[in-house]
Amino acid sequence: MNRGFSKNTLFLALASGFLIFLSFPKFGTGILAWVSLVPLLYALKGKRIKDGLAIGFIAGLVSYIGIIYWVTFVVVHYGYLPYYVGISAMLLLAAYLSVYIALFAAGIIYFKERGIPQILAAPLLWTCLEYGRSHLLTGFPWENLAYSQYLWKPMIQVADITGIYGITFLIVLVNVVFYDLLSYRRSAIGGRQSGKRLLMEVTAGCTLVLICYFYGILRIEEIRRALRGAEAMGVVLVQGNIDQSIKWNPRYQEETLNIYKLLSLQMSPSRSGAGAGLTVWPETAMPFYFQDMDDLHRKVTDIAKVSADRLLFGSPGYLGKEDNLSLFNSAFLLSPEGKVLGRYDKVHLVPFGEYVPLRKIFPFIGKLVVGVGDFSSGKGFYPLSMNSHKLGILICYEGILPEVSRAYKKRGADLLVNITNDAWFGRTSAPFQHLSMTALRAVETRLYVVRAANTGISAIIDPTGEFISQTGLFERSALRGTVKFIDKQTFYTIYGDVFIYTCLTFL
Repeated sequence: MNRGFSKNTLFLALASGFLIFLSFPKFGTGILAWVSLVPLLYALKGKRIKDGLAIGFIAGLVSYIGIIYWVTFVVVHYGYLPYYVGISAMLLLAAYLSVYIALFAAGIIYFKERGIPQILAAPLLWTCLEYGRSHLLTGFPWENLAYSQYLWKPMIQVADITGIYGITFLIVLVNVVFYDLLSYRRSAIGGRQSGKRLLMEVTAGCTLVLICYFYGILRIEEIRRALRGAEAMGVVLVQGNIDQSIKWNPRYQEETLNIYKLLSLQMSPSRSGAGAGLTVWPETAMPFYFQDMDDLHRKVTDIAKVSADRLLFGSPGYLGKEDNLSLFNSAFLLSPEGKVLGRYDKVHLVPFGEYVPLRKIFPFIGKLVVGVGDFSSGKGFYPLSMNSHKLGILICYEGILPEVSRAYKKRGADLLVNITNDAWFGRTSAPFQHLSMTALRAVETRLYVVRAANTGISAIIDPTGEFISQTGLFERSALRGTVKFIDKQTFYTIYGDVFIYTCLTFL
């Protein structure tokens, strides 16, 4: 048994870390994910469990620094805190996330010592730990391994059965197959028994990949056939590109409103002759309390009347009186007559962004909560009704949570609308990562997803995860397109995370 570290072990751990983060946008390509764990598996060969913890932690730290480096940008530029604080905050989060890869590495050694084949242990361990990371301590499912494949359309279609965890499982399994193939070739030994085992592993891996791939091909064609005769509706996604430095300044409220008015009326679906459609503005596009019946409220409702379209937009909301006021990150839906058809209050809030746990212990974190201060959580994921259709509203971070979209689908939503403000992230990789995760919600539910982002990337995504159209970053524009409504129930939306629960049972 090899004890301690060698330069080769450190190099292999670092290599896996780099390959993992290079599998995700905007720097990398998803194909790297299929081999990203091979160096780590080599590094664990012959090691003790405590060595495995350290090796996995190193690989995890490198990967997560590469994936979430943008945290430093947010803390420094919008928290107005020194760089050392921003870097420390990013490293703390990266270190926490690295614990899961450390546990994976230690678990591989633990199960191997007990004779459990790596081809079974590795996919089960990684997938279950990924599920834990996505739910513990409010959850942080940012760039789970499956999301690296968002552009490989046939391979992500299985998400309508297994959710994202089935894709993750397959990626890890293929990594093990590659590792075993390389190990067998390098050692040039193994005998008849190990050769048979390797052949079985390769056969199983190839079979699963081919099943998922051809399922995807068939499913894409089935969905596209259903879309050909489906009811259509025009949509306009308005990207105001309002700078964060002026967004919450009352002196710029009129100017902000006029920007959205001009872009909306220029691209209005009803003016294209397609009948009343839906215009979508981003999260907190209206940086004032729309529900106050003042001049700004009237001007917003006038836009809906003039455009003759339904208008969905983000605005802070509230309930109660001044002495007992609850604030919300809200979305309002207006009719073509300017009447409020519904309101959704964001449920899944971002810690240290939209609410501040332990505010008394960490008072400086309050600087990160810009504009309206601490938000309260909404009552639930209830679609907003729009004639015969229902909209599932995903505000910002909710777009990366599969359970939210699933809840909307089960309650009758036939269009998912993601409104967000990714201006916080600047030109880092975060806006691209955020978009990549949102695409999987369309596949899981077989619904169109429309996404309006303040500074981009706004997009229309069809039920196969295909990007029909999208904007660039930091451009002021409006995206006009068409969505269609199909009634396709999926195994995932009906039964949920059966796949991951099965994995947890076997583990």
